[in-house]
Amino acid sequence: MTTLLGFDFGPRKIGIAVGQTITRSATPLVTLRSRNDKPDWIGIAALVREWQPEAFVLGLPFTMDDKEVDWSAQIHRFARQLEGRFRLAVHLIDERLTSIEARRQLAETPGGRSADRDAVDAVAAALILETWLCEHGAASSDER
Repeated sequence: MTTLLGFDFGPRKIGIAVGQTITRSATPLVTLRSRNDKPDWIGIAALVREWQPEAFVLGLPFTMDDKEVDWSAQIHRFARQLEGRFRLAVHLIDERLTSIEARRQLAETPGGRSADRDAVDAVAAALILETWLCEHGAASSDER
């Protein structure tokens, strides 16, 4: 079983989820707020220690006409920093529409977690990670 952490990066906050390859599922963990325009590296390091992932999956947003968003350079920088700090592979994946789907899922949740704005980012991170796990699992199965 391989454990991975998924990230929904934003300039002010980062949603994080954990998932594994056996079930190809992911669970939202937390949304960390940036501090002084920098990711919460202490919080991220604590999650890396706790979950001991073998790799990271990071959402890369695209516009509907297949172009990276104008702030994608920040995401690529975050990917390089993750890889450099933790010496783990970072897989980038199209995260188009994950926040919209996360809001929809939360609106359908009993108890109305839709009002929790931070929950959206963590659920989006889980969706990003699950997408990668399903795509990666399908590729692994084809290779056998």
